[in-house]
Amino acid sequence: MYSGRQKIAVGFPRFINLVRRALQTTVLRLTHSRSPCFAQNFLSLPFNNTNLTETSQFYSSLIQQCTESKCTTDIRRIQLHMMKSGFPHLILGNKLVDAFLKCGSITDASKIFDEMPHRHIVTWNSMIASYIRHERSKEAISLYTRMVEEGVFPDEFTLSIVFKAFSDMGLLHGARIAHGRALVSGLDASNVFVASSLVDVYAKFGEMRDAHLVSDRIVGKDVVSFTALIVGYAQCGQDREALEVFTNMLKEGIKANEYTFSSILVTCGNLNLPINGKLIHNIIVKSGFESVIASQTSLLTMYSRCGLIDDSLEVFDGFLSPNQVTWTSLIVGLVQNGREETAFSKFRQMIIQSANPNSFTLSSVLRACSSIAMLEQGKQTHSIIMKFGLNRDKFTGAALIDFYGKCGIIQSAKLVFDRLSEFDAVPINSMIYSYAQNGCGYEAIELFHRMKDMVVEPNEVTIVSVLTACSNSGLIREGLQIFTSLKKKQNIELTRDHYACMVDLLARGGRLKEAEILIKQVKNPDVILWRTLLNACRIHGEIEMAKRATNRVLEIAPNDEGTHILLSNLYASTGDWSSVIGIKSTMREMKFKKNPAMSWIEVDRKIHTFMAGDDSNSRSKETHQMLERLIETVKKIGYVPDTRFVLQNMEEKEKEKSLYYHSEKLAIAFALCHTTDMASCIRLFKNLRVCGDCHSWIKYVSKAVGRDIVARDAKRFHHIRDGLCSCGDYW
Repeated sequence: MYSGRQKIAVGFPRFINLVRRALQTTVLRLTHSRSPCFAQNFLSLPFNNTNLTETSQFYSSLIQQCTESKCTTDIRRIQLHMMKSGFPHLILGNKLVDAFLKCGSITDASKIFDEMPHRHIVTWNSMIASYIRHERSKEAISLYTRMVEEGVFPDEFTLSIVFKAFSDMGLLHGARIAHGRALVSGLDASNVFVASSLVDVYAKFGEMRDAHLVSDRIVGKDVVSFTALIVGYAQCGQDREALEVFTNMLKEGIKANEYTFSSILVTCGNLNLPINGKLIHNIIVKSGFESVIASQTSLLTMYSRCGLIDDSLEVFDGFLSPNQVTWTSLIVGLVQNGREETAFSKFRQMIIQSANPNSFTLSSVLRACSSIAMLEQGKQTHSIIMKFGLNRDKFTGAALIDFYGKCGIIQSAKLVFDRLSEFDAVPINSMIYSYAQNGCGYEAIELFHRMKDMVVEPNEVTIVSVLTACSNSGLIREGLQIFTSLKKKQNIELTRDHYACMVDLLARGGRLKEAEILIKQVKNPDVILWRTLLNACRIHGEIEMAKRATNRVLEIAPNDEGTHILLSNLYASTGDWSSVIGIKSTMREMKFKKNPAMSWIEVDRKIHTFMAGDDSNSRSKETHQMLERLIETVKKIGYVPDTRFVLQNMEEKEKEKSLYYHSEKLAIAFALCHTTDMASCIRLFKNLRVCGDCHSWIKYVSKAVGRDIVARDAKRFHHIRDGLCSCGDYW
C-alpha cells in the first residue's frame, strides 16, 4: 500500500506531463487574457507532464486571473480540479483564501483556512479583517483568540484592526488585554497605526484619560494619531480638549487632513466659536480641502450652530453637486435657526435635483412645518414619506405625529401612530405630548398606562408629557396618582422638570399652598419652578405669594426678564399702577425688551403674520372693516369686552378699543375675508398665551359665522366649535 505522499508521487508523472503541454500551448496567451472564461478554457484542455513548481505557478496564475475578474465560481472549479488531480492544493492555501476573500466569499475562505496545517500571519490578518468588514466582529474576535492560543503572535496589522472589533462588541476588557500584547511588543508607542487604533477604541468607550495616555506615549506622532485623539474628545463631548489638541498639533507643524477639519469644525460649532471656525475655514481653503464632502458638511454645521446661517447658505451655494448629507445638514441648520420657510424651500430644491432624502432629512422638514404650522407643506412631506416607504419608520413616524399634533389634527396623529410597525419611547412620547397639547388628558393617561403592555419603559420626556396632559386638562387627582407612583419607583429619578409640571398642575388648579410646599421639597429649586408658581399667582391674583416667588427667582437670577414681566402684569391686573411703573422703570434700566404678541394664519398656502394694532398688511382696510362687523355681531349675541386683560392705565373706552385690535382678532378677520371655502376650519397660531378676552371673542365668532376655529397658543390648542372650546375654559 502506498502512503499519502507516495500516492501523490505515483499519480504525478501523468498529471505533470499534461500540465507541461498546457503551459507550452496555452498558458502564456491565456495568462495575459482578460476573458471571463479563462479558467473554464483551461479546465477543458488535456494535460501532460511537468514539475510541481511549474504546476503551482500555473494554478497561481489561474487563481490570480479569477481574482481580478471576481469570478468565485471559477476559483471553486480550480480548487476542485487540483483536488481531483491529486495536487496538494493546500500549498496554495494562502492564495486561495486571499482570492475568496477578495471575491467576497468569506465562507469559502474560512473552509480553506480551517484545512490549512500552517497559516501565514498575513492570512490570519486577512481573515480577521474580512470578518470585521462584513460586520462579524464576534467571529473576528474568536479567530483572533484562536490565533493567540495557537502561538501566533499578533503583529501591528492584527492589533490595528482587532481593536475595532472589541469596540463594536463593547468588550473593553478584551481591548485592554490586546493593549497589553501591544505593550509587550512595544507597538503601542512605536507604531502609529496601532497607537491610533488604541486611542480610537478607548475614546469609543469614553475612556479619554487612557486615550490621552496612549497618545502621549506615541513616538513620532503624525496627523493620524492627533486626529484620533481629536475625534475621540469630540465624540465624548469634550470640545475644549479637542480644540487644545488641535492647537498643539498645529504648533508641532503637522498639517491637518479632512477628518481633522471635519471634527474640529463641529467642535467650534458646539462651543459657539465663530471666529475660530472662520480661521479654520481659511486654513481649509489654503489646504485645498474645501471641496471635500466631509469638510463641506462640517462647515455648514459649524456656521449654523454659531447662528451664522447666512454664511452657511453661502458655503452651500458653492457646492457643485450637494449630496444627501450636505442637503440634510443645511436643512437642519435652517430649522435650528428659525428659518423654517427657507428650509422647506431648500427641501423642494433637493427633491427637484433628485437627491433622495433619508428619515433624518424628512424629520427635520416636518419639524420646520410643525414649528410654524405649515399644514399644506407638512402634508406634502407626508406624501413624500409614503413614496419612499418610510411611513412605518419610528423616527419619521414620531415626527409626523408631532407635526399633526402641533397643527391640531389629533385624529391624523393617532392614525400615523396606529400604523407604525414598531414602537419605542420616541413615537409614544410624541403621541402623549400631542394628546397633552390638544387637551386629551384621559387619552394621554391611557396610552401612558399601556406602555407596560407594549414593553416600553417611560423616560423623562414621557413623564413630562403625561403630567403636562394632566395639567392642561385639569386632572389634578390623576396627575397626583401618577406622580406619587413614580416617586416610589427606584429605577426612575424625578427631575426638576417633573416637579415643575406638578407645580403647574396644582397651582393652576388653585392649590397654591400645596404647590409652594412641593417646590420646597426640591433640592435647590430653580427659576422655572418659582416662575411657574408666580404665573399661577397672576392667574389667581395671589399677591403675597407672588412676592415671595419673585424674591426667590431674583435671588437665583437677578436679571430674569420673564419674572419682571409676570410681576408687572400681576400688579396691572390688580390696578396697582405705581408698582407697574416702578417695575417698568427697572426693566428700562436693565434694557429688557418684551417680546411682542404675534399671531399668524395660513391662507392660500401663504403665512400671514399680525401684531396688535397692525395695519401693515396690504389688505388691512378690508381686515379692519371685517373686524368691526364681527365685533358688532358678537356683541349682539352676548360678547362683552373684558377690560381686565388690558394691562395699561387708560380710560375704560380706550381699554375696550385696544382689545379690539389684538393680533388674534386681526388674523381671524383676515381669514374670514380671504378664505373661499366657508366650511373650512380656521387655524390660528400665536407665540404667547391667548388672553381671556380673545378666547371669549373667538368662541362667539365661531358661533356667529358657523366656522370651526383651532387656535394654538404657547401653552396648548383650543378647538372651538359653535361657541364651545375643548379646553372647557381651563387654561
